[in-house]
Amino acid sequence: MDKAGTNMHLREWLIAQIDSGKYAGLTWENQNKTMFRIPWKHAAKQDYNLNEDAALFKAWAVYKGKYREGRDKADPTSWKTRIRCALNKSTDFQEVPERSQLDVSEPYKAYRIQAETATGRCLESPETESQVIIQTRSSSAHLRNTITHHPQFGCHRESEERDGRVNPSEGLDHVHYCSNTGTPQMDSSATFSMFSPTPQISDFRVRVCLFYQDQLVVDVTTSTPDGCFILHGQVPLGNERIYGPCTAQQVPFPPPGVIHLPPGIAEAMGRLLPHLERGVLVWVAPDGVFIKRFCQGRVYWSGPLAQHTDRPNKLNRERTCKLLNASIFLKELQDFLKGAGPKPRYEIDLCFGEEFPDASPLKTRKLIIAQVVPLFAVNLLQRCQMLGP
Repeated sequence: MDKAGTNMHLREWLIAQIDSGKYAGLTWENQNKTMFRIPWKHAAKQDYNLNEDAALFKAWAVYKGKYREGRDKADPTSWKTRIRCALNKSTDFQEVPERSQLDVSEPYKAYRIQAETATGRCLESPETESQVIIQTRSSSAHLRNTITHHPQFGCHRESEERDGRVNPSEGLDHVHYCSNTGTPQMDSSATFSMFSPTPQISDFRVRVCLFYQDQLVVDVTTSTPDGCFILHGQVPLGNERIYGPCTAQQVPFPPPGVIHLPPGIAEAMGRLLPHLERGVLVWVAPDGVFIKRFCQGRVYWSGPLAQHTDRPNKLNRERTCKLLNASIFLKELQDFLKGAGPKPRYEIDLCFGEEFPDASPLKTRKLIIAQVVPLFAVNLLQRCQMLGP
């Protein structure tokens, strides 16, 4: 079995397992090897066999050092959860529900492997480094911040898997200073820089504000590294195909009665909310901010990476979308501090059920708007401005 602790991504690891033929049901779905089947038998089935049906999930737990044969208690549910959540959040994979078969004797899910892009995932070699330097106009006060390469860059992040991390509750006031080899050290150099194939983030908190017709009804800061579900109601337990029992924080839409709304508006909102039952999942990864839409209701957005500023940007269902790119934000922050550009954008607006952005009506007239603010961007901007003249 593969050696635990190796820094291979789930993408490369899974491809190797498919090609090995070691696991029954784990096969390529097409000849050009862009889609695969992964066995997905529920533990409640009468013919469930731990050694066979949980073998792949166990292998990933062993590979990541989360299970030690003969020392730890077997936990096939947690093994399966780990891969399920990783697949769900990764930009490398897209589930293909129409090709999945979950009601047959040997159930399986089908996933498509996304094409690799420079913005969608990290470069493969952690030894290959580039440097982004942000230098304030003041020559007397500077900060150097270097963050290690993350082995699960751009994919699922479990708090216990993060290297060189910052406790989400600490923000940027307690940064781990690291060399390019990942060894913690203090450094008083005259620049603020990040080393790695792409600058990375260690504060995964987001502030979520929900507005009903421009009236604030929810203001919450997430505290889990897995991000948050914004949804109507609760994540349904046992619905593995949709969510899996991930530890993402839940931010439910409150009932329309929490504020005074005109009768027609309240009725429209009452019709919209049931379509948002499965909601959206928003999370911060080491290279930016991501979202995945699960709900039936349409969701539109605006933000730093939105394609359009004058017409709607729609989120596709069950596809991961990148809302903010850490590298772009840091470059824009560098330009701003040098007086060569405007303040970088980091706020993201989600509009539920209505096209957005558009010429009219104004945003304040929309039924439901969620504003998502990554706190790493807020804190980093504030700290850099404090170091300025």
